Amino acid sequence: MDLMGISQQTVKIILILALPSLVVSMVIGVLISIFQAVTQISDASLSFVPKVIIVSIFIVLSLPWIGDQITTYTMELWDLILVFGNPKE
Repeated sequence: MDLMGISQQTVKIILILALPSLVVSMVIGVLISIFQAVTQISDASLSFVPKVIIVSIFIVLSLPWIGDQITTYTMELWDLILVFGNPKE
């Protein structure tokens, strides 16, 4: 694996780890928007506070999975340091 492959893998890991939280945030935002349209309540804190609370709870619940993914990727990077660190003879 070359440096371009490492950078592509890093971006892929970042997207995989961020996507579930973004999807949860989007679903909660749509549900709150529908609720606001039905009830005609247009309070800004009604859309912000529940989204922050629910996404925070989701992130806390998914931390073991996120930590596992980051640990696995970090171990792969440390193994690659040995490959790139050896001088070619």
